[in-house]
Amino acid sequence: MHKGPDKKEDGVKWTSRSIGSKLQHNIFYTLIRFGGTAAAYAALNCVALYYTLCKPAVRKKADPYLTRRFRTGNHFTRLLDCYRLYVGLGKALIDRAVIGIKGPGHMHITCSDQDILTGLINEGRGLVLLTAHVGCWQVAMSALRSLNTPVSLLLHREEGDVDLHYFEHSGSPAPFRIINPMGYLGGALEMVEVLKKGEVLSIMGDRIFGDVKNTLQVEFLKNPVILPFSAYKLASATGAPIAVLLSHKSGPDSYELTVDDVMHVPHDTGRPEKVFYPYAARFAGALESYVQRYPYQFFNFFDMWKDD
Repeated sequence: MHKGPDKKEDGVKWTSRSIGSKLQHNIFYTLIRFGGTAAAYAALNCVALYYTLCKPAVRKKADPYLTRRFRTGNHFTRLLDCYRLYVGLGKALIDRAVIGIKGPGHMHITCSDQDILTGLINEGRGLVLLTAHVGCWQVAMSALRSLNTPVSLLLHREEGDVDLHYFEHSGSPAPFRIINPMGYLGGALEMVEVLKKGEVLSIMGDRIFGDVKNTLQVEFLKNPVILPFSAYKLASATGAPIAVLLSHKSGPDSYELTVDDVMHVPHDTGRPEKVFYPYAARFAGALESYVQRYPYQFFNFFDMWKDD
C-alpha cells in the first residue's frame, strides 16, 4: 500500500503508484467490510513489519526523511522509526478506504479553523488550499463539502494504479473537480478559471508536477529542497488568498484539520520568480513544524533533498 520514487518526470523521480498488487489491496478492502478498522489495522502491523525487515529497497524509500527528522539513533531505532512511519501510512490509506466503504460517518473529522476558511472564501476571490502529503489529505477533501463551495483538485494519477480513492469504493463520481497537471499548460487555465469564479482550488505544495524550472529552493529540516511556486503565482495573478491546510490523525477513528498559515500574495505578475521565495519558505516552515509534532504522519516517499 506504499508509494515511492520510481519514475522520472522532467528531472524529478517519483511515482504515485502503489507498490501493492490489486489482490493485496482487495484483501484490505475485504477486511474493512467484514472486520472493520480493527481487522485491517491488525493485518497492517504484520505487513508494515514485513516491509521494514524483509524489503530493504522499500525501507530505503523512507531514509531521506528519517535521517533528517531523526538525526540521532542506532540501527534498531531507525528500523523502529521506519516501521512506525509505514504503520502511519497504512492507517491513512485504510482510513480513506473506510470513508468510501463504510461511509463518512465512520470517521470523525473536525476543523476548528473552519471559520477562517469561510471568511477567506467570502472575500470573493477564490481560495487556494495548499496541502501536503501528510496525515490523510483525502479525509480533508471529504470534509470540504461543509464549505458549501465547489472544490477543484490538482491531481495526477498514473495509469495502472490500483489504489482506489475514497469515492471510488462506492462507484460515486468524484465530489470535486479533478484537474490534470499533465494536461494543457499544466492545467493553469482551468485553475485560473476556478479562482476567478470564487471557488476553492486545492494544490499539493510539496510535490513537483511538470517543469522543474517552476520551482524554488528553500530550507526544510535544515537542508535545501526544491518546491513548486505555482500556487503563489496563481494567487498573485488572481488575488486569491492561500490557506495552508494540513490534517493529522488525532485518534483511532478521528482526524483534525488545521489552517497552519494564511498568505496573501501581492498582485504583480511582472515580478521575477524569486519574490515567491518567502511564501515557499513559509510553507516549508509549516511542514517542518508539522513533522516536529507528528513525525510519523509525513508520507512523501521520494528524496526531496537530492540534487537532480
